[in-house]
Amino acid sequence: MLDARYSMRSHTAGSLNKATVGETVRLTGWVGKRRDHGGLIFLDLRDRSGIVQCTFDPDASGAAFVVAEQVRPEWVVMLDGVVRERPEGTLNPAMPTGEIEVIITAATVLNRSETPPFEIEAGIDTDELTRMKWRYLDIRRPEVAAALVLRDRVSQRFRKSLETRGFIEVETPILGRSTPEGARDFIVPSRMSPGKFYALPQSPQLFKQLLMVGGIERYYQIARCFRDEDLRADRQPEFTQIDIEMSFVEVNDILQMMEDVMREIMHEVGHDLPVPLPRMTWHDAMDRFGSDRPDTRFGLELVDLSGVFASSEFKVFAGALSSGGVIKAITATGAGDWSRSRIDALNQLAIDSGAKGLAWVAFTGDGEVKSPVSKFFSAEEMEALRLATGAKAGDLVCMVADARATANEVLGVLRLRLADELGIERTGFDTLWVVDFPMFKYDAGEDRWAANHHPFTLPFAEHEELVETDPGAVLSYAYDLVMNGLEIGGGTLRIHNPELQSRVLRRLGLEQDEITEKFGFLIEALSFGAPPHGGIALGLDRLVMLLAGSQSIRDVIAFPKTSSGADPMTQAPDVVSARQLKDVHLRVD
Repeated sequence: MLDARYSMRSHTAGSLNKATVGETVRLTGWVGKRRDHGGLIFLDLRDRSGIVQCTFDPDASGAAFVVAEQVRPEWVVMLDGVVRERPEGTLNPAMPTGEIEVIITAATVLNRSETPPFEIEAGIDTDELTRMKWRYLDIRRPEVAAALVLRDRVSQRFRKSLETRGFIEVETPILGRSTPEGARDFIVPSRMSPGKFYALPQSPQLFKQLLMVGGIERYYQIARCFRDEDLRADRQPEFTQIDIEMSFVEVNDILQMMEDVMREIMHEVGHDLPVPLPRMTWHDAMDRFGSDRPDTRFGLELVDLSGVFASSEFKVFAGALSSGGVIKAITATGAGDWSRSRIDALNQLAIDSGAKGLAWVAFTGDGEVKSPVSKFFSAEEMEALRLATGAKAGDLVCMVADARATANEVLGVLRLRLADELGIERTGFDTLWVVDFPMFKYDAGEDRWAANHHPFTLPFAEHEELVETDPGAVLSYAYDLVMNGLEIGGGTLRIHNPELQSRVLRRLGLEQDEITEKFGFLIEALSFGAPPHGGIALGLDRLVMLLAGSQSIRDVIAFPKTSSGADPMTQAPDVVSARQLKDVHLRVD
């Protein structure tokens, strides 16, 4: 709540109610709507706490009435007056202060305003780029201000919840060195070390591990992080994460602690979070939902039809199975009578997502079967397909024959599109853990193994011997917190043995001299009695976006960037002077 103390005002606009009737108040804020009714002038005065109606009566207001005739929207004013109940028939139930008004006795203009480029009120349809260009005006609007207040409440609740559990907040460096963490670094040239560069942190990963070596045991930080990567609705080049690390823990310790903290966070903003949360292995998530961040608020689960078509004469299916692939399907209830153009659009989506194509069978509402591939299926196969997918008249079965990973991922994308097109309702805060991630993933483009989470993830003890011989089979103590189909947090147990850490880095293709150069300080630290440790980082922007019911994290960041990484307000990024470049020993071609 906005506090009126230490300011020019006696009360805030949103704090006035029937209990303050009869009080003399001084208010400050911005003029919202202005209504001149001839004998009376009404101003809606707005500050961060809310809006209150201020009434100017030529008899009671005196010289203030002359001021009211002059002011316009967004002028900054100070108003003195008396709170009274609104006359019968003039109450406004849509306003929290709608039962009262302030009869103004004195008015002072503190500053004038140009005509704003858009209306400063809730629910406007002004395009986002315009609002970002004048973001300082957009922040005055109730829903934007409310999002920032919500963000603060979540941040403060995290601090309180972690403090009560023995965590201490420690700041880690912003200027560090470049290390491989999965995305491109933002780099900063050093004036004092010609030809050398700092890197902005993608996360405080290494530093928080060093804090565990240092005996801090329980650390957290609301940390600014930076990644030079392509943007989308839930991604920005600079973002904020709740970074947490603990010593002497196993996976259950971290997950249970995080569940308790998240329950307190959700309660703070008026929601219940039943705990313990469900847990799903990575393999189950991919096989059932085609995603490692499954939205389980609706069905449309993937079905494996490999057994159904094990003896199929359809070359596409037979070829996929003979090469070690699978045939998987998803059933869209009620889509059996969709037009061919709608189904062709699904086929194109499948191709764009990595499939060679989409096989489909439509069971129309009048009992017909429409499909370009059903002629290749025997009667027994068609019946087995119906049974396996649960398809009925009026349903559409979509199938992908490919490598298991490809089939899962393609149908995972298709599943979300179908949910949208079928109008499936998705409400609430569906939250679960996805656990037991693969340690490595194969990067075909670079023909090498890469870390699935990061290079410091602890593999299952029984899989350590497979790091060199069969990296694709290695599972790890990694876990993601998923809400409504978005990853809002992720973490791992960390490698605390220097020999194992070196083995993993070599498996990722680093030579010993590279390991020493890039990670020598970490390897050395682990050799000085590093405790077992692990942690998690939650995306504050993404979590607040979900809690605010928004579709973009730009809505809950004070000064966000566009999808191209630009700031329309400050015009960043921009060129710098030749002198600045010379100072850091750079030249632009």
